[in-house]
Amino acid sequence: MRNVFLALLFSCFVALTFARNDNERILAKGEQPQVSIDTKGTVRIVFGEEDKIYCSTSTDNGLSFSVPVLVAEIPNMHLGMTRGPQLASSGKYSIITAVDEAGSIHAFKLDHNTNKWEKIGLVNDSTGSGPEGLMSIAADERDNFYAAWLDIRIGKRNNIFFSSLAGNKSKWTKNTLAYKSPEGNVCECCKPTIAVKGSKVAIMFRNWLQGARDLYLVQSLNKGKDFSKAQKLGIGTWKLSGCPMDGGAIAIDESGDIHTAWRREGSVFYCRPGEIEREAGLGRGVSLALQHNNPVVLLQAKEQVKAVGLQNNQEQVIGEGGFLKSVTTSDDKTIYVWEQAKQIKFARR
Repeated sequence: MRNVFLALLFSCFVALTFARNDNERILAKGEQPQVSIDTKGTVRIVFGEEDKIYCSTSTDNGLSFSVPVLVAEIPNMHLGMTRGPQLASSGKYSIITAVDEAGSIHAFKLDHNTNKWEKIGLVNDSTGSGPEGLMSIAADERDNFYAAWLDIRIGKRNNIFFSSLAGNKSKWTKNTLAYKSPEGNVCECCKPTIAVKGSKVAIMFRNWLQGARDLYLVQSLNKGKDFSKAQKLGIGTWKLSGCPMDGGAIAIDESGDIHTAWRREGSVFYCRPGEIEREAGLGRGVSLALQHNNPVVLLQAKEQVKAVGLQNNQEQVIGEGGFLKSVTTSDDKTIYVWEQAKQIKFARR
């Protein structure tokens, strides 16, 4: 009887230990994590450590992750404050981009069949045009990839440029101007974000017009061949002489509807184009996820990272740290990834 009791006690201890670890685990040393899930359900986490880029993979819906693999080393790589390796995954390929301080945007491709990374050259076709190191990438379900970034090739002032890549190719398309500010440049230290669904491509960025640092949106209905006139998001405004270093996030749901989240002063807002913004809470370091098409705003409030579900107005504390990102797995769980004290952490909820 005693042995049975001890066995049950040990089983409970193991279960409790797993549950605790399952809520929050350290993946590795590093900064600025990004997470993606491909069309087959494989989850990948990419992050930087000094000049190195690492990638860790989960094939069991985030229950476990592989030992991080060194993808590349880029001397003087931008890292920190939303600057760092970017990641997008489709069915057959994953792409990582990273920017060095000289303004070159490096790109690396993973073939999911061979599981090998290869360098595929630069995204920007103008030498040194991306010195701010602020960019975003996205993928569609047909192995096409899209990039948007701050670019200074016009008068040495930052505007929004765009390029795309077919996954079976190794060369990005000729760079095109997605938006040029009538006052010369957009906000110079906020990351533009990009999302895609089918032929629709949407880019959100923080503008700088008449002293206001508000969020704007441009759209393309033909995979980025041309973009619409810029549309301001929300009805409020933020007059600011400095830079908030917080570009927000954008997503497109299965119906093609656009969702955005961003910061104004000390508050974080959720907004759909053409609608009045809705406050999600106090915080910064904004990201956005869609869970069954329901928007979830991810933010940092003081030293905590939180997920705010807008459908049910529920707020969940994920952990301590910053730069929270997430994906939803095929078994209806959410994988959260963030950084704390130069360590990459993750949780499965």
